[in-house]
Amino acid sequence: MTAASDARLSVVSSLSQIERRDWDACANPGWDSDRPFGDDPSAFLRAWHGLAESGSEASALESKSQRAAYNPFVSHDFLKALEESGSATARTGWLGRHLVLEGEDGRPAGLVPCYQKPHSMGEYVFDQGWAEAYERAGGDYYPKLQVSVPFTPATGPRLLVREGAPPQTRALLAAGLVALARQLGSSSVHATFLEEVDADLLDDSGFLARTDQQFHFINEGYRDFEDFLGALASRKRKVIRRERREALAGGITVEHLTGKTISEDDWDAFFGFYMDTGSRKWGRPYLNRLFFSLLGERMADRILLILAKRDGRPIAGALNLIGSDALYGRYWGTTEDVPFLHFELCYHQAVDWAIAHGLPRVEAGAQGDHKLARGYRPIVTRSAHWIADRGLRRAVADYLARERAAVAADHEFLDEHTPFKADT
Repeated sequence: MTAASDARLSVVSSLSQIERRDWDACANPGWDSDRPFGDDPSAFLRAWHGLAESGSEASALESKSQRAAYNPFVSHDFLKALEESGSATARTGWLGRHLVLEGEDGRPAGLVPCYQKPHSMGEYVFDQGWAEAYERAGGDYYPKLQVSVPFTPATGPRLLVREGAPPQTRALLAAGLVALARQLGSSSVHATFLEEVDADLLDDSGFLARTDQQFHFINEGYRDFEDFLGALASRKRKVIRRERREALAGGITVEHLTGKTISEDDWDAFFGFYMDTGSRKWGRPYLNRLFFSLLGERMADRILLILAKRDGRPIAGALNLIGSDALYGRYWGTTEDVPFLHFELCYHQAVDWAIAHGLPRVEAGAQGDHKLARGYRPIVTRSAHWIADRGLRRAVADYLARERAAVAADHEFLDEHTPFKADT
């Protein structure tokens, strides 16, 4: 394909067409693809965040300022598991159109995880209204290009750049996306859950800016969960303590599983939970059983699986992925209707684990105002949208201006109504 300048841009349809080490050198530069957190992830994370400084883990601190945060979702392992399992493929409406910018040494200097899509499912940034309006006017909205991690509403890098790449690499990738859209005849390019640096670059490249919000737990250096509760208003503390007591009443126990402690039996149990919740929320869950086995095989050291058990039998579970600077809550499910168990596994247990490991935040997924009362703060999320048709672009730009104002007002309101003490 062609794009601005003489940059060598190409498109691949499968992660298998790019060496794992080359993809990860762009996605998470400076991190070891095989063992990003070493042999003992818990010890590494504690050292990384200054909670322990002994043994080999202390060396992590020496290079911390030189490395960007590790994001598990853009890793070759995660994206390849989605593809290899059949969860994100052309058959399910996620045809790989990954953009590759070749460096002078022949290896990728920059990459973009990109998909050609005939629908807008599994994205969590909703544009179906735009599609309906354009199609009523006689246009073809689909297929479109989607720059994202499938089924994953978590902010992370999208213009992936290798360490030492030329400073114009991100701009060339942005230009390449537009060129690819024109070559394929796509109506639009949508880059979602962007880090601020990518959002700003795409804004400068003619993309339209969009904002929304999620709820994240922000770790203010709390010593433990009780210290965190101490930052809340008295009434909110009492509510959370009561929730935790009632969630674990009747002999329910909770286990945290990582690494080799996660068995196929555990994945069987969790997949049952996932299918139950997914069937009720989406009608057809996006992920299949093989995906979870591949995740456990390749990324077990970056997984926290929280299981609730009654008499030794799993009755509920919450799946989290571990980054260097965040714990990412992804899926949950249960076979019993236990009051407050959802809050316990997905929010309180995640906060507990993040504090113990010094992680700066917990991202608990999309939407959910109920997270606010449990100490999760409103955080702005960003996306960027390039629209080929001038008429549609004008209409979308007008809509987004009004939407950004509404999001900002809602964010300000929610930020004033967090459960924290007034001086926190």
